[in-house]
Amino acid sequence: MPKPKPQLPIHGLVAAIVVLLQLPELCVAKTRNKYCNSTVCGNVTISYPFRLATQPPNCGEPRFELDCDSNNRTVLSLNHGRFYVQNIWYEYSTIRAIDPNLAVDDCSLPRGSLLFWDKGPYSSVFPLSLMYVVNCTKAIKSSLYIDASRCPVNSSGSDPPPDSYVYFLGERTSPRDFDESCRIEATVPVIVQDISGFSTSDIYEKLLKPGFELSWTFGFKSQQASPIDALLGDLEYALQSYIDSFIHYLFKGPHIAAHASYYAPKSTYILCLQITGGFILARILPGIICLIGLVIYKWRRRHLCADDTIEEFLERQKDLMPIRYSYREIEKMSNGFKDKLGEGGYGSVFKGKLRSGYFVAIKLLGKAKGNGQDFINEVATIGRIHHVNVAKLTGFCVEGSKQALVYDFMPNGSLDRIIFTKENKVDLSWKKMFDIALGVARGLDYLHQGCDMQILHFDIKPHNILLDENFTPKVADFGLAKRFSVDDSIVSLTVARGTIGYIAPELVYKNLGGVSYKADVYSFGMLLMEIIGRRKNMNTSAEHESQKYFPSWIYDRYYHGEDVDLGDVTDDEKIMVKKMVIIASWCVQVKPNGRPSMSKVLEMFETDVELLQMPPKPFQLPFEVATATQSYASTKDQPHDSSTDETSDLLHSSNEISVSIF
Repeated sequence: MPKPKPQLPIHGLVAAIVVLLQLPELCVAKTRNKYCNSTVCGNVTISYPFRLATQPPNCGEPRFELDCDSNNRTVLSLNHGRFYVQNIWYEYSTIRAIDPNLAVDDCSLPRGSLLFWDKGPYSSVFPLSLMYVVNCTKAIKSSLYIDASRCPVNSSGSDPPPDSYVYFLGERTSPRDFDESCRIEATVPVIVQDISGFSTSDIYEKLLKPGFELSWTFGFKSQQASPIDALLGDLEYALQSYIDSFIHYLFKGPHIAAHASYYAPKSTYILCLQITGGFILARILPGIICLIGLVIYKWRRRHLCADDTIEEFLERQKDLMPIRYSYREIEKMSNGFKDKLGEGGYGSVFKGKLRSGYFVAIKLLGKAKGNGQDFINEVATIGRIHHVNVAKLTGFCVEGSKQALVYDFMPNGSLDRIIFTKENKVDLSWKKMFDIALGVARGLDYLHQGCDMQILHFDIKPHNILLDENFTPKVADFGLAKRFSVDDSIVSLTVARGTIGYIAPELVYKNLGGVSYKADVYSFGMLLMEIIGRRKNMNTSAEHESQKYFPSWIYDRYYHGEDVDLGDVTDDEKIMVKKMVIIASWCVQVKPNGRPSMSKVLEMFETDVELLQMPPKPFQLPFEVATATQSYASTKDQPHDSSTDETSDLLHSSNEISVSIF
């Protein structure tokens, strides 16, 4: 007579269901691990479910892949960082890891970021929380900021450089306490819930150098028994335990395992089903009530907040650098929206001031377009990048239909006010205009190939180039921007986007070639032409017919070696202007493959002008047809062909962004 097993009324049934769901994984795991032995990297033994990248594909699980580097150290790669593996306890399904910079005794700071929502198949082992490594441009006097420097400030080759200050900051720090001069360098795991009260040495010696632990769960606990045998045994035991619990414990009947020939009466089975149904209903009913409440909440929220898409986006973007402000804070920092800087189709821009005294520009968005897509584009793009020639997004606000973006304040406004405005015009030297053009080129080159993703702006124009107190240019307004993989040489767009006069021809005429980063190069060329002429490229009120379209006029003058009146300028400034004309002429070639990349443009800026050649004349059909459509309304009574109508419709279907002044 077999010995009865301990009873497991409901948990046995749950176990049976879980095992059934895991049957395919068990079978695959058995095949995948059939011919593999454990291996060693350094002092770490690697066996199922882990594998090395150098092992055959049938060994281990791909999601548990480790690396063995050139120093014979086992490396765990997560999406936002790499860590050295110190040990693996297979019996406890636990792995211990440490930041590589902490494994050496030098001035290096921890740099490997860990995000709780992005750890793949691993889960945290309590206690484990996160802390920020922040780099500040000034010293912060606050108990919340714990000095993170491992070496004296004056030591050579120190990390960070001597002119910056690095601190540890708890992950629960309020946005109000996050200083504007700081940026987040890394999100580091630490084996306590709160770092307040710890000194710098304590954090390194007691919290960081011991490493941190993660656990993993897999379909079954042991590989000793056959997966199929384990499945059948667990299933039989679960079903037997379930029925046995009712008959033996509730009704004092004989034990099934002891009396295989025993059959319970029909009424017993009916009662078992009734009790089971009642129990399931009791468990499900609270869930149904909660679900109904959640549906009602969502329904009401969708009616109160038209931009629910934005909230869902922000929930997924936990690693954004900008601070999220409340609308009340936005009102306070803008002093009730009294100092208005500008207005456009997107809304209005106001001058604001943070508590630290730092001035900001607050873009208060109007009615959201495309279900908040412009807001999402701007936050998702500019919220993660930092470059001297790209506008910095310091914060944002979303409360229902109220949306705002907070930027660094630009005292000198936008570039169009410098080159177009006649009243109170700031007369900059050609050297300064050359530096502005070079800065814009550097900013675009960074967007195209300096980030993890390729960022195409699609709306480069003087209105979207901001100037700080030193007239350093900042590429701004990413409402039309798109992010693509760096491997995508050609991207897919369903509609033309940009502003007439700067939009690349291939966005309208599909037969010219695919859409790529060369679209931004074309827009930069048109912007460069306007910097040279200090006027709009198309000017129908020009004195001479040949000067109405400035790029064509200036190209012809330089191509034929004719003098251009630049006023009282030096020989060096004449060379700068000539170089900008040559670069702009290359950038506005009609076919995309005729234009240089922004990296090549930067090389041309640094090249001797005598080594640069004028390109072929770039202004050919169908481009001339495209520019002609701007005067279509005044000539509609004159004969014209259908291609002109089609061009006009295509160009006016683009998303033109209004003037941005701040």
